[in-house]
Amino acid sequence: MTVAQRSNVHVSGQGSATMFFAHGFGCDQNMFRFLAPQFADRYKVVLFDLVGSGASDLRAYDPDKYNSLQGYADDVLEIVKEFSEGPAIFVGHSVSAMIGMLATLKEPRLFAAQIMIGPSPCYINDSETNYVGGFTQEDIDSLLDTLEGNYLGWSSNMAPAIMGAPDQPELAEELTNSFCRTDPTIAKQFAHVTFLSDTRAELLQLAAPTLILQNSDDLIAPVTVGEYMQATLPNSTLVIIDNVGHCPHLSAPSQSADAMNAFLRKEGL
Repeated sequence: MTVAQRSNVHVSGQGSATMFFAHGFGCDQNMFRFLAPQFADRYKVVLFDLVGSGASDLRAYDPDKYNSLQGYADDVLEIVKEFSEGPAIFVGHSVSAMIGMLATLKEPRLFAAQIMIGPSPCYINDSETNYVGGFTQEDIDSLLDTLEGNYLGWSSNMAPAIMGAPDQPELAEELTNSFCRTDPTIAKQFAHVTFLSDTRAELLQLAAPTLILQNSDDLIAPVTVGEYMQATLPNSTLVIIDNVGHCPHLSAPSQSADAMNAFLRKEGL
């Protein structure tokens, strides 16, 4: 199968640079429907689904390859090499922000900038380094145990909390449905890979200009994480949107686009 078939790649827009949009856990490229079109008049826009998610070709799913974030990062590199025109700007939501970072570290010449929406390099608090990721080890163990035992029930309970946006209940329903559409076996492995990942050491190696875009009230990636990343990344900008939830590209697309545009102008992109 081709890269486009495997990852359900869709291309729109035109411009001298290319923006790649990568979704988070349990989601698909449709989650960018409010945000990505705002850039199609100035950039080539590439949307895709991580293998195992959305309308990707499930025949490509390899449990060994995707037992680490690097497996997904390698897919990103293939997509960028095939579809990029001019500088590549990678927009990653949640775990895909770290996937984009790993791809950039492997082949930095391909990427001009990173835009990270609700990123977290580590979800678990670390008392030895005073790192606050938002969860204790027991929290994560309990979350994964519940997911293993009752994935659909976990999805119904967690999706509204992750989405936030209390004044837009239709978004919570959409995320719940997206979680429930994901193959449970694949979702369980991806959840383990996501919530147990720790890429804090790699942050120091990322030279590319990086926008960290976070909500002011986010259950999954609290502001402390954004502040830590800004202090650790060599070339970063932190923007906090006054909004509740983990998905500002859905619940606050205008504010997200404004922050992205300001960053891109500053970087000459």
